Amino acid sequence: MATLSNIRFDTGFLGRLRAELATRRAQRQEYNRVHAELDGLSNRDLLDIGISRGQIDDIARQAAGY
Repeated sequence: MATLSNIRFDTGFLGRLRAELATRRAQRQEYNRVHAELDGLSNRDLLDIGISRGQIDDIARQAAGY
């Protein structure tokens, strides 16, 4: 049975590393999602929303928080 006295909280180096990796994984997933969604649109659809195909990477990076 886990009690408060034997639970190890990850606040050291490994805990920070784990949190950083989780953050980066979430950012990459968001980047991939936005990029795929915009890349799937036709040039006409992109023009309708006011962006060009060349802006997709920048928009996906911004959405992911890079």
